Amino acid sequence: MISVDGLTVEFGGTTLFKDISFQINEKDRIALMGKNGAGKSTLLKILAGVRQPTRGTVSAPKDCVVTYLPQHLMTEDGRTVFEEASQAFAHLKEAEKEIELLNEELARRTDYESDSYMELIEKVTALSEKFYAIDMTHFEEDVEKTLLGLGFERSDFSRQTSDFSGGWRMRIELAKLLLKNPDVLLLDEPTNHLDIESIQWLEDFIKTSAKAVVVISHDRKFVDSITTRTIEVTMGRIYDYKATYSHYLELRKERREQQQKQYEEQQKMIAETKDFIERFKGTYSKTFQVQSRVKMLEKLQLIEVDEEDTSALRLKFPPSPRSGSYPVQADGVGKTFYDDAASGEAKEENGHTVFRNATFTIERGEKVAFVGRNGEGKSTMVKCIMGELDYEGSLVLGHNVQIGYFAQNQAALLDDELTVFQTIDDVAKGDIRNKIRDLLGAFMFGGEESTKKVKVLSGGERTRLAILKLLLEPVNLLILDEPTNHLDLKTKDVLKQALQDFDGTLIVVSHDRDFLDGLVTKVYEFGHQKVREHLCGIYEFLETKRMDSLQELERK
Repeated sequence: MISVDGLTVEFGGTTLFKDISFQINEKDRIALMGKNGAGKSTLLKILAGVRQPTRGTVSAPKDCVVTYLPQHLMTEDGRTVFEEASQAFAHLKEAEKEIELLNEELARRTDYESDSYMELIEKVTALSEKFYAIDMTHFEEDVEKTLLGLGFERSDFSRQTSDFSGGWRMRIELAKLLLKNPDVLLLDEPTNHLDIESIQWLEDFIKTSAKAVVVISHDRKFVDSITTRTIEVTMGRIYDYKATYSHYLELRKERREQQQKQYEEQQKMIAETKDFIERFKGTYSKTFQVQSRVKMLEKLQLIEVDEEDTSALRLKFPPSPRSGSYPVQADGVGKTFYDDAASGEAKEENGHTVFRNATFTIERGEKVAFVGRNGEGKSTMVKCIMGELDYEGSLVLGHNVQIGYFAQNQAALLDDELTVFQTIDDVAKGDIRNKIRDLLGAFMFGGEESTKKVKVLSGGERTRLAILKLLLEPVNLLILDEPTNHLDLKTKDVLKQALQDFDGTLIVVSHDRDFLDGLVTKVYEFGHQKVREHLCGIYEFLETKRMDSLQELERK
């Protein structure tokens, strides 16, 4: 369906990839994997036609519909959510109008025997067959189902898109792409702005309704659930596996072991050859053999070993100062946001209650997750615990609680004038100081990257640095709000292992099921103005939720 042939991308004197070729077939479900900076997003942009390669071609049939969801995007203002999502069918409205105009022209003309009249009939017939083959009768129902699946309420449908944050606008764009029923769906980090329920809906949609899909995602469970083929981008080339991501990891390990063995054998042969040349270069009887081996070395294709997997690196926290037995105790906590412009009864009536009467206790050493749909109060509760918002009820922090807090805006608080290395060097204490460069490498700041000043880092790079800095500070209550959005899979593994080893208390707000699995032992569910406690891990919670949903459907 899509054929990639001899693709090469060069910029700034660097070759991102060289002479790569592969095909995307009907019903292919491809995970595009590789470390950050390997060129995954660039390759997706080339497939989408929004970027051109230095050399090589990407070809597809003329009627092949390709849709692309980039990482960062904004929808246009001026439409409601429902109207914007319905733009997926705008081309059908245009086709209907074109058929109408052509039919009017046919009715006016009388040159029934002319070639141009026959061509017009053929054009109308072809367009009409294509148009009426598409079921337009259910398009409003399809728009509604898709928007609800991606987390919107019916009350949101009539709101302007400008009312929504960038993450919600991304969902509107995703809805439009899915509604177009494309032949090839290209997704760059689609789960970053979705909650757990929306991710599950998207998984089901892709498995049951989508055609060919190419996805970049750091959500391992999502990738494993929807893909059957893995293309790894590494060191300027690709490896294509007919395998899920988990199976690919096993095959990749075997491949690297083989490469390492071949590399070592080649290096041994090179050393022996150089030794022979050095010993006999002045010996007349060996002149021919020496020259032959010199030429052989000049023509030798050196074996390269793929980039080292740093996920085995263990990041060890400094010991936590001991806190009281109950770091967080909430009793009847509620939060309502009011319109400051309103007054009196109007202000009370128009208040938006996020949660009420939340009562829970988090014990020392517990690792808990705050989960729920976006906008249900997870981050609001975190801000109440941090003392950044006022609230109703009682919220008490235990004795000697020292909080380490990560939210997306933490990255903006880094010192712009320090280098990456200096930022970490300033907080590292004890034995960990000997491993700063290893830690920076694990968080994708290896080599020259560590000498960059903070002010030149991208948003994602600043986020990774802020997380690493926080992990090295001596705290006993870690609160992490969506920490994995800008981390690749290897870095997430390093972070997860470090949090599992952490001897303090952890509260993590996340929609990443794989990250939470095996990390948290208690789940607090935010929804419908309530906070419910579930004494289980994330997958037991999700199983319960799906059962609850079925029971609710039966009751209705």
